Amino acid sequence: MKKEDKSKIIDSLVEQLNANTKIYLADCSSLSVEKINQFRRSCFNKNISVAVVKNTLLEKALERAEDSRLVGLIPALKGATAIMFTEVGNAPAKLIKEFRGKGDRPILKGAFVEETIYLGDDQLTALANIKSKNELIADVVA
Repeated sequence: MKKEDKSKIIDSLVEQLNANTKIYLADCSSLSVEKINQFRRSCFNKNISVAVVKNTLLEKALERAEDSRLVGLIPALKGATAIMFTEVGNAPAKLIKEFRGKGDRPILKGAFVEETIYLGDDQLTALANIKSKNELIADVVA
């Protein structure tokens, strides 16, 4: 890959990181093509954007992002990485948990949700239990 192509990808990632406040990193490496396609389709249906990225390019984008707290995700950049952006903070965690009912992947590597860094797969339950804005409004109304 040429240097100019890499810089375009990094710039695009920085733009996406700056535009989103709910970011998930996952490992989908051992999923079959059929399972990956199912996962991507599920993400699309829940308005979650997902892309597989090179760790070195993502690391540079995290360092350049406006929010300096995002560098806390850098330790999670090992192995294959899929980056997920969403408007609903707990949607990717619920999706990963639901998808995992059928197997052992995808694995949560890290997340930046509600201005907090979560590292490791053991944080999946905590992330899935975070209430979305609509759920909080429903609780207040009830």
